[in-house]
Amino acid sequence: MTLRPILACIFLGLATTAVHAADAAAGKAKSATCAACHGADGNSATPDFPRLAGQHADYLQRALLDYQLGNRKNPIMQGQVANLSRQDIADLAAWFSSQSGLATAR
Repeated sequence: MTLRPILACIFLGLATTAVHAADAAAGKAKSATCAACHGADGNSATPDFPRLAGQHADYLQRALLDYQLGNRKNPIMQGQVANLSRQDIADLAAWFSSQSGLATAR
C-alpha cells in the first residue's frame, strides 16, 4: 500500500483550511464601511438592512463569500465585498458574531 494517495488527501484538506484564525479586533477595524448600513456594532437602525450582530460567524462568512462569488445577488453588497480577502471576511464575521444582537418587538 502506498502512502501517496493518503498524503495527498491530507495535504488537500489542510490547504482548504489554511485561513489564519479570525481576529474580531481586526474585523472591528475593517467594519467602518459596513457601519453605514448595518450599524457600528452590527445592529442596524432600520429594517431595510439586516442585523449582523450575534449571527453565527460561519453564516456571516458564507454570506459574504456568496456575495463575492455572485451566488447571492445584491449589487451593493457585491461591490462592498469584491476586494475582501478570505482573512478580511473571517475577521468581519468574528467581529459581528461577537456583538450582542438587540431584541426587537414584533
